[in-house]
Amino acid sequence: MRESGVGSLEVTTLVELFQRSMERGKRDQLNYKVGGEWRAVSTGEIDAVVRELALGLDALGVGDGDRVGLLSENRVEWLYADLATVSIGAADVPIYPTHAAKQVSYILNDAGVEVLFISTLAQYERIREELAESPRIGTIVSFESLGVATGGGEEKWRILSLDEFRALGRAVHESEPTRYESLRRRVKPETVATLIYTSGTTGDPKGVVLTHGNLTSNVLLNCRLGGVYENEVSFSFLPFSHIFERNVIYVYLHAGATTYLATSVETVGTELVEVRPGFMTSVPRLYEKIYARALQKADDGGVMLGMVARWSMRVGAEFARVEDRGERPGLMLRLRHGIADRLVLSKWRAAMGGRVRAMVSGGAALAPDLCATFFGARLNIYQGYGLTETSPTITTNYPGCNRIGSVGRTIPGVEIRIEADGEILCAGPNVMNGYYGREHDTAAVLTRGEDGRIWFHTGDIGRVDGDGFLYITDRKKDLLKTSGGKYIAPQPMESAIKGSRFVSQVVVIGDGRKFPAALIVPNFEALRSELAELGLEAAGRAELIRDGRIISFFAGEVARQTPDFSQYEKIKGIILLDRELTVESGELTPTLKVRRRIVNEKFRERIDQLYAEKEAGSE
Repeated sequence: MRESGVGSLEVTTLVELFQRSMERGKRDQLNYKVGGEWRAVSTGEIDAVVRELALGLDALGVGDGDRVGLLSENRVEWLYADLATVSIGAADVPIYPTHAAKQVSYILNDAGVEVLFISTLAQYERIREELAESPRIGTIVSFESLGVATGGGEEKWRILSLDEFRALGRAVHESEPTRYESLRRRVKPETVATLIYTSGTTGDPKGVVLTHGNLTSNVLLNCRLGGVYENEVSFSFLPFSHIFERNVIYVYLHAGATTYLATSVETVGTELVEVRPGFMTSVPRLYEKIYARALQKADDGGVMLGMVARWSMRVGAEFARVEDRGERPGLMLRLRHGIADRLVLSKWRAAMGGRVRAMVSGGAALAPDLCATFFGARLNIYQGYGLTETSPTITTNYPGCNRIGSVGRTIPGVEIRIEADGEILCAGPNVMNGYYGREHDTAAVLTRGEDGRIWFHTGDIGRVDGDGFLYITDRKKDLLKTSGGKYIAPQPMESAIKGSRFVSQVVVIGDGRKFPAALIVPNFEALRSELAELGLEAAGRAELIRDGRIISFFAGEVARQTPDFSQYEKIKGIILLDRELTVESGELTPTLKVRRRIVNEKFRERIDQLYAEKEAGSE
């Protein structure tokens, strides 16, 4: 395999990056399923479709600085629309397909979107009423037929199918063969490429303004680290609407990787085995589920198989930590690791396709113990760090430069510093222009240093070790302050508690209270295997979460996972939930971060009851 050659930063726009990618002439640049079969898309086909869509937008009068909405699940048409929009100097506004209709309307209006790409009839019907509150929308382009007559009925906007829109662009190209190239030449590094709206964990989402220079510099610097090889099979399933996977897709294009697009999150497990990727990205939640399912499958095979699986994973993690310290594992550890690999770890690799070389984790903290377990199975997960406002990568681990538990070193050209209160600041070509139409919010996070450089205040707390590896310890705004004045960082505690195979999700609470407590969603599959040991019979979830013996069991699990925390940080109360926190219910952002305020509001009655009972019991 040959690494992607990125000799310099002479490519300064996404237009140039896309042109270079298309010059390779690959037959299988992108791959997606149609009717259950994988279909390969060549660079020539991609180039033609993007040109037609770009000229279609131009025919509608879309040009420099105009905003184009993009409301769709992951699909190849999403990428076509994105590349077409940025190719003519317009800025696209990606919107999560899971956003509520009112959120969609808010973003469309705040950004001033005039043309909207939409995926399906279901998406259209879901937001149709709210679109009436978006008077600037003039044209909707649908990836699938909406079955709605253009300009008919109550529609105040023109509706075109993707084929109709492509035909519009083809007509422009036939009459003006040089038009597309002239539009592309006008795009500069300072041209705004996208407005990406933040998750809005603390209020209305804000549009992050990112330029071609921001995004391109980050892609090229990531490519320089050699994480992705030319012609390597890569697998993509995270939402394109988020900056993480969007950046990754650009990396795949520039590196010349052969990229497979998952049909949906639900099909990832099956398609992993079909595709057998060498490289992929994900968020910690998927890795947690993969680990939990591997243990559950072993448990289903009997007590002995479950014990062997746990022993093998512990040996693998021990082996990985020795290597992580730069040491050579001793003879006995190497022998034990060889046995563990033959018995369990090799089968784990096979279940993930059998040739995974590297995986990247981003979006949230990955528990160090879990990371070590994967490394011990030679399923190498490299954790990185960044935000939408930084395009996104600030730091990353990568092959040949990794430290478990850290989020890596800064990428070339990017600099960080740690403030007196522990906050991480970042400067570099990746830092955003600001928040769209929000000067006050922009001024709160972008400051000019004495050196004249613009520094972005991340809001994250961290530290850098002697070798330059960054460790994230918490979110500045997430710190809990007990009524006794003690500050508690919830994320390290949550990460530790999730080390229990019986815990699916956990949220630490306690702001303004006497002590911290935890909301826990059990891993019900794992829990049911323990019921006999607890002297319980199978019951419904609603009964299980209120059973005192189950609550005591989880209290013990929490204590076992958190022995090294200070006394004032110890969890002194537990509330079990009978369902997972989800994006659809508003408790998680689309990137699976906990909306703590929403969670506290939704479960306020049970939280108040818990603290009242604990306080009454202490009197």
